[in-house]
Amino acid sequence: MFKTTSLILLSFSLTYNLQAQSTFVKVKANQFVINGKPYYYIGTNYWYGGLLALLKDPKRGKERLCKELDFLKSKGINNLRVLAGSEGTGLIEGIPRVEPSLQPTHGKYNLKVLEGLDYLLYQMGKRKMYAVLYLSNNWEWSGGFLQYLNWNKLLPDSVLQKKMSWDVNRDYSSMFYSCEPCMSDYRKQVSVILKHVNKYTRRSYINEPSIMAWELANEPRPMRPAAIPAYNAWTLTVARFIKTQDKNHLITLGTEGAMGTENLEEFKTVNTPKQIDYLTIHIWPKNWGWFKDTSIASGFPNVVANSVEYVNKHETVANELNKPLVLEEFGLPRDLQSFDPATTTISRDKYYDVLFSLFNKSRKHKGSIAGCNFWAYGGLAKPISGQVFWKDGDDFMGDPPQEEQGLNAVFNSDYSTWTVIKKYSQPIK
Repeated sequence: MFKTTSLILLSFSLTYNLQAQSTFVKVKANQFVINGKPYYYIGTNYWYGGLLALLKDPKRGKERLCKELDFLKSKGINNLRVLAGSEGTGLIEGIPRVEPSLQPTHGKYNLKVLEGLDYLLYQMGKRKMYAVLYLSNNWEWSGGFLQYLNWNKLLPDSVLQKKMSWDVNRDYSSMFYSCEPCMSDYRKQVSVILKHVNKYTRRSYINEPSIMAWELANEPRPMRPAAIPAYNAWTLTVARFIKTQDKNHLITLGTEGAMGTENLEEFKTVNTPKQIDYLTIHIWPKNWGWFKDTSIASGFPNVVANSVEYVNKHETVANELNKPLVLEEFGLPRDLQSFDPATTTISRDKYYDVLFSLFNKSRKHKGSIAGCNFWAYGGLAKPISGQVFWKDGDDFMGDPPQEEQGLNAVFNSDYSTWTVIKKYSQPIK
């Protein structure tokens, strides 16, 4: 009797876990669909989500992860953008990069890192949440393209480890798209990720329905106009490469839009191939100089005007290509650019309301703006008083190591921001 009951319970458990999420997100014209029904979503950037389960302290690791997923689900968030591929160890551009790394040394993989991602995907599946996984990074904080250039002798250690000027960074980064060994190394890592079998669900990643899409990289840019032809060839080659191995998942580039691709026409060109299922844009008023100093409030009208214009012109491209568009990154610092979670977020809340309104209008009219992922979720993390930048052993939060901790992160305690988010996420249910 005991054995029979145990077998029944085991069978029920396995069936439940499989049924918890068994449907892939697809694209039909300019909409995402699940089981043929439109899937519009408000999500967040949770780049460190796959790293939490690796922490030895369960309160800071798996327990925190499950609490944060439950919190997000309660707020109507069901889509998370997460880092999947990281490279190298040690200082890069003068800062400590995110670790542990999937590929700590050239050609050697720490597959234990993927077990952290396994746990995240397993828990997301139980909550019917979907992940967008980016496979590398144009920027230094997780190794990325600069690390591949370093491994292939095009970027000396002495340059890699020290802060570069913007022009020096552009000169080196643009070389990635013409470095055959670098691109080959990148594809090898992609294959490792695609073929990996989830420790908890026993499915290979190519068969994992809690994954919505593969993203070629975080904000891949040509970096120099001269690199555009090689950049175009690389994006198409990689998209084709992934499609040959994975018939289930969507593919997107992870671009910022015209700001990252040099111009709007190039944004359209690079997103035109049929292998690219949907478009992304990122919007960064602070980085792009749309307000001055700490005066977010005084510069706010300009921030809104520029942001709306930026969204509208990219929505036009999405309509022309008949593909969905995701507002994949956007954020504002706390008021007066404070890093203290106790500081107000009046301007940020108003800004979120503006962008979510554009999304909501599109949703109501079955338009191309099909999703939003605000930057970024900080959850239960706590910035260290008096310490501006991240150090190994600190809590992971929405702000990566090269940025001030608490700059753009939305914490669980940001009640006014969650009120705005929930205002737009609840009608989707």
